[in-house]
Order: sequence, then structure tokens, then C-alpha cells
Amino acid sequence: MSLTNEQVKELADSLWSAEETHNFIPPLTDSYPELSPDDAYRVQEQVLQYRLSSGRKVVGKKVGLTSVAMQKMLGIDTPDYGMIFDNMVLNDGAEVAFDSLQQPRVEPEITFFLKKTLKGPDVTVEDVIEATDYVVASLEVVGSRVADWKIKLADTIADNASHMAAVIGSLKVDASEIDLVNEGLIFEKNGEEISRGTGAAVLDNPAKAVAWCANKLGEYGVPLNAGEFVMPGALVGMTPVSRGDLVVAKFDNLGSVSIKFV
Repeated sequence: MSLTNEQVKELADSLWSAEETHNFIPPLTDSYPELSPDDAYRVQEQVLQYRLSSGRKVVGKKVGLTSVAMQKMLGIDTPDYGMIFDNMVLNDGAEVAFDSLQQPRVEPEITFFLKKTLKGPDVTVEDVIEATDYVVASLEVVGSRVADWKIKLADTIADNASHMAAVIGSLKVDASEIDLVNEGLIFEKNGEEISRGTGAAVLDNPAKAVAWCANKLGEYGVPLNAGEFVMPGALVGMTPVSRGDLVVAKFDNLGSVSIKFV
């Protein structure tokens, strides 16, 4: 049974309050164990309206849960998506106040900047490459307003796919001139290697994740707009961070991108 509009608003209000007051809430699925992905997206949409009303602007979209490991952890077989707002975008080398974030973790991604609008259904990898202006190295800061990261799929969907911030690299590369599948990465924290990965970790091809996002949003009549960017998912697992940490992603052909938590 779907949630009523009043129940959707109740859950959205709790997430919005947690964001505004920097507090944490119990999992939404504690109150509504049968909370469906569709209803969770309704909650996300309501919080989106609150953010837009506060003066923020959508500048991109993010795809989450694209790795097999993360999907297995949550017992699912599909990614999810969230919105990226103008106040969430940072430049390479940014220093961010640790206390401004909620339970932050970081993951490296290949981000697509679009020159053409994509709208599902039936968007293909080839369509994504044609519509892409360029790709860049990036870091996504994820976090959760749900206490202790005790999330299920519906919890993270409602919480804007756990997005906190996007750190965008400076080197712009033509998507058709790079092997997105085999693009390699070394992920470091405080000068020590954490992990290595390739683009194949992202639904076998990061462009495939962008196509998935276009097609999924198309079900709701929402496009990926020209001028926006899409973060398609992590090449390696997310790493927790603390105050003072410096995180760096070093790509084979996309340069490097970093963030420091102060």
C-alpha cells in the first residue's frame, strides 16, 4: 500500500529538519517497514521542493548503488538516484568544514558534463557519449541524516541517495577519447593508498549508469538537462573520513582530484 500524501510529508519534514538542524533521525523504515522505492522517491521529491523553495538550484544528478558489493549489502539489484544542488559543488582541492557534514564518507567517480539533454526511455550508452561535453575526475562526499548509517534502500533513496557534496576535477577529457571501462584509479587518504579500481566497477561502464539514470528519471518525466552533470557511481568503495583527513583520487588519464576536511 502506498503512503498517503500526509505520510510522505511527515517523512520529508523529518529529513528536512535533520538537514537544517544538523541532527539525526531513526531509519524511516523503522516507522514504515514496507516503505517502497517509489514512495521513497516521493519523499525525496518533497524534500527537493523544500530545497528549491530555499533558493537552491539543481545542477546535476547522481547515481548510487552501482557496484555489485553495495547492491549485495542492501539486498537489491538496482541503483538509485539523487539530485545535486548548486550549494553542494566544490572545486578540486577544496577545504571543507568537517562539522558542516553529516557522517561523511568519500568515493571517487568519473563525472559526465552534458551538452545535450537526455530523456528516457531507451537512452543508450552511445547516446550518453554523444550527449557528453566532457568527463572529469571527481569525488562524491556521501553522508546520512539517518543515525549510524542504519539504512535500507528506501532510507537512502528518501535521503537524496545519501548525497552531500561533489568535488569536481579541473582536467576536461572528451568522453569518446578515453576508455571509460578500463580507466584506472588509485584512491588515497593522508598519503596512503586505500584501494584501486577501474570504471568497470560502475555497472560495467560509467556511461551505462548515466543511461540508467536518464531512463529511470524518464519514468517520472524528468530529463538530464544540457549543462548539468551526472555522477554515475563509485569506482571503489566509500571511505569514512575524519577532521584533518586529505583524500585524493589519482586517475590514469583524468588527472587527480582532492578534498581536505578541516
